[in-house]
Amino acid sequence: MRSLVLLPGFMCDADLWTDMVPDLETLGTLRFGNVYEDDSLEGMARRVLAEAPERFVLIGFSMGGFVARVLTLMAPERVTGVAFVASSARGYSDEERARRQSGYRPGDRPPRAAGAASNAMGLHPDRDTDPVLLDRLRGMQRRLGPEVRKRQAALVRRDGYADLERIACPSLVVACRQDRLRTFTETERMAQALPHSSFSILEDCGHMAPLEKPYELSRLLSAWIERTGL
Repeated sequence: MRSLVLLPGFMCDADLWTDMVPDLETLGTLRFGNVYEDDSLEGMARRVLAEAPERFVLIGFSMGGFVARVLTLMAPERVTGVAFVASSARGYSDEERARRQSGYRPGDRPPRAAGAASNAMGLHPDRDTDPVLLDRLRGMQRRLGPEVRKRQAALVRRDGYADLERIACPSLVVACRQDRLRTFTETERMAQALPHSSFSILEDCGHMAPLEKPYELSRLLSAWIERTGL
């Protein structure tokens, strides 16, 4: 039976995938990677590998895509295929890292005028005040708590585009058209750097693709797995 290992984004727990689970379970056994106890990409990758099956398809969302890149290069014989969703291989500046360490999370609202509606930059502009999505984002953050945020915010993310050229397995890169946290250019650049990649775009979607477009994302993953024979 095929196994899929799912790696979430910054301050996201397993609820990130809830709406996708029924569709993904038709593709294989699901494992949820533990990215909560380490403060380095390498540490996260080693922990996920230690708990993963011998061979698996790897799906990394946002921060999980950074971990997926490191893990795939660490154990290429175990990863049959890797998907990067709303992710990047761009190194983070000191300013961006400091912003994370100061407390930024994808469900947070940007600076706003007094009385303006609370919103989340991680969502499509038309959904950034959606109470259900906001509650799910902030629920994940509450459950994970300040210690996990501190560890994940401490991650050093160096430029990894050259590393992508060494990933030999089939890969999928998914960009979100209205992503305000990840530029379309940096996501597209991943597909250009990967030797055996497919590139897909989720229209009418902000950064939080598994929450905003779960069924469309599941279909993209299913089609890719079928097309590549993973």
